Amino acid sequence: MAIKDFFLGSKLYVIISFLFLGTYTVSAQQEIEVPISQRVSALMAKMTLEEKIGQMNQYNGFWNVTGPSPKDGNAKEKYDHLAKGWVGSMLNVRGAEEVRAVQKVAVEESRLGIPLIIGFDLIHGYKTISPIPLAESASWDLEAIKNSAAIGAKEAAAAGINWTFAPMVDITRDARWGRVMEGAGEDPYLGSLIAAARVNGFQGSDLSNPNTVAACAKHFAAYGFAESGRDYNTVDIGENTLHNIVLPPFKAATDAGVKTFMNSFNDLNGIPATADKHLQRDILKGDWGFDGFIVSDWGSLKEMIDHGYARDKHDAGSLGLNAGSDMDMESYIYISELKSLLKEGRVSIAQIDDAVRRILTVKYELGLFDDPYKYCNVEREQSISGSKEIREGVLDMARKSMVLLKNDQALLPLKKDGQKIALIGPLAADKNSPLGNWRIAAENNSAVSVLEGMQAYNGNSIVHEQGVRLVNSIPAFHEEVSINNTDKCGFKAAKKAAKKADIVVMVLGEYGFQSGEGRSRTKLGLPGFQQELLEEIYKINPNIVLVLMNGRPLVLNWADAHLPAILETWHLGTESGNAIAEVLYGDYNPSGKLPMSFPRSVGQMPLYYNYKSTGRPGADGADAGSVFWSHYGDEKNTPLYPFGYGLSYTEFEYSDITMSANELTKGASIKASVTISNIGKVKGKETVQLYIKDHFASSTRPVRELKGFEMVELEAGASKKVSFDISEELLKFYSASKIWEAEPGRFSLFIGTNSSTKRKADFQLN
Repeated sequence: MAIKDFFLGSKLYVIISFLFLGTYTVSAQQEIEVPISQRVSALMAKMTLEEKIGQMNQYNGFWNVTGPSPKDGNAKEKYDHLAKGWVGSMLNVRGAEEVRAVQKVAVEESRLGIPLIIGFDLIHGYKTISPIPLAESASWDLEAIKNSAAIGAKEAAAAGINWTFAPMVDITRDARWGRVMEGAGEDPYLGSLIAAARVNGFQGSDLSNPNTVAACAKHFAAYGFAESGRDYNTVDIGENTLHNIVLPPFKAATDAGVKTFMNSFNDLNGIPATADKHLQRDILKGDWGFDGFIVSDWGSLKEMIDHGYARDKHDAGSLGLNAGSDMDMESYIYISELKSLLKEGRVSIAQIDDAVRRILTVKYELGLFDDPYKYCNVEREQSISGSKEIREGVLDMARKSMVLLKNDQALLPLKKDGQKIALIGPLAADKNSPLGNWRIAAENNSAVSVLEGMQAYNGNSIVHEQGVRLVNSIPAFHEEVSINNTDKCGFKAAKKAAKKADIVVMVLGEYGFQSGEGRSRTKLGLPGFQQELLEEIYKINPNIVLVLMNGRPLVLNWADAHLPAILETWHLGTESGNAIAEVLYGDYNPSGKLPMSFPRSVGQMPLYYNYKSTGRPGADGADAGSVFWSHYGDEKNTPLYPFGYGLSYTEFEYSDITMSANELTKGASIKASVTISNIGKVKGKETVQLYIKDHFASSTRPVRELKGFEMVELEAGASKKVSFDISEELLKFYSASKIWEAEPGRFSLFIGTNSSTKRKADFQLN
């Protein structure tokens, strides 16, 4: 009997030949499943040190891959490294044809033929763009958010992508920071649930399914706490904030099975995150048992030199690997330095092997060894990209993402016929800005504009006037946005249109590239001449519906004080205009709730609902009339619109809270209930929110924390009882003992329509 075994992708094939009396041979082939860990070990046993280090090296796309091979420069070096098997991943190579070409070099020209993992910033859709993540978070609809991620993954995977640098799960409390548009807002509980939903949407139940992509939780950690809201800036926070606010969404992503993490640009308490061993090895890979791999952010290994933390590239390579950073994104440091660092004893082969094992495992889980070209079918790409299914999915998400901030006089929904409507504003007919930031694969001007969406309802007379230009020129992704601060020539025509109209719909806000990476702002009002235009139109016709397009909370004091109706639409993506028109005309009843507090002034930043009371929380009692309490002399402490806020075209009424018991023992639970009634005239959705306050603890606790919510849809006149189970687990926090625990004592719970609700009940944890 002769036996030969060989690997083909995920299978081990054993061929057994039997010789019967020298007269004939019968062959049988037996297929045996081999665990991925064994396959990885078998492959690593064949790899040279250079090939191992190569797997830890990620390069950006660098030439037209389907064209001729590069002959010189940086592109040639990258190409040569690909052919040698010294590249583990490429990013920003997209399109089935391009990905196939670059994968072909790695698989067919290198010694071992290890396939590449192809990364891309799939932040809110690939070519067909969904709402920005902050907008999606305003839906509070976890299933819709999961589906949105799945839709984006399907379209991107058809274009050759198998790894997304999303979700961003940074908690952020400062609207000045441009990257608030990428996350879920200010709350760790909501942020954790959304992190898990997006991971599950991207990765599905089977990562080898060609419609899924590996997800990446970023940025680890505390990037959203950059000082002054200025991107890339330093972060200095305590253990209490780190564990109770920053880390929970990352832990939720880990528990959801996220395959990769990305560390962040910032330093945290004096240590660049890329070199933070406590974060990466102790917490993530140690305490949490994360078994995927960590990739640096773009060039962050090299940036440790600019931080003043690493002396040179050699030093940076040692610091990064020792801390647990497994893959170097576009710094060229691991590929150039690790071999000599190993020889010097500054890194170990065990650390290199651990990183390589993690990377190869994800590649096996994606099914790349079974078929390196599984994501490279041009016909599949053409059939899926921009398909009816994809567009319907992003439209559904867009509808659910809008937040009705004000609707006095029941100005909304608009009547569908018989009205003269003036549609005014620089963003009313814009087809590019609604795509928002991080839409690299989308075609410019591919969004449905508000004008187009409203024109689909042909019962009204619509006159459109731009009013004023917002930007001087259409900016590129990497350019500063140049705001028009000189030209008001459109004011006259806009005023004329407003004077003749029954209703004025004004579409104002930020240009799509005014939020996102590197887009910090010190002013949070309407940019350019938009505020002046708004006030001038109001003088002529006060029946204004303000439609906001923006990627962050704005200061809207004047609008709130004067306008009858305000609709927050964010940047909704490809189907923007259709979704907005449906809401304006009442074919969809808005149900969104704010995931971030809207300030009264930029001077309130950072602003968040779950603040600490301080030792001087209010000027009352013996201190009445005193200035010696925590406040501003020129503005209220409270937000203009609180976290969790959002109206509907109907009205909901809450009963008092009922409790199944007023004492909670460890291991048990009690039930808190309210009855919610739709007392309006139309069907609507309401997100019932539960907040809890821990009155006394070993470390100071927030005035309240979101601990549950339920979305309820009710017909007009209908009621429903909504109940929440309160358990010891729900009350746990990272305590002064540096563990997660619930401490006995008095608690209050609040149930209502937003974080400022006064509806309260008390209970005791024994």
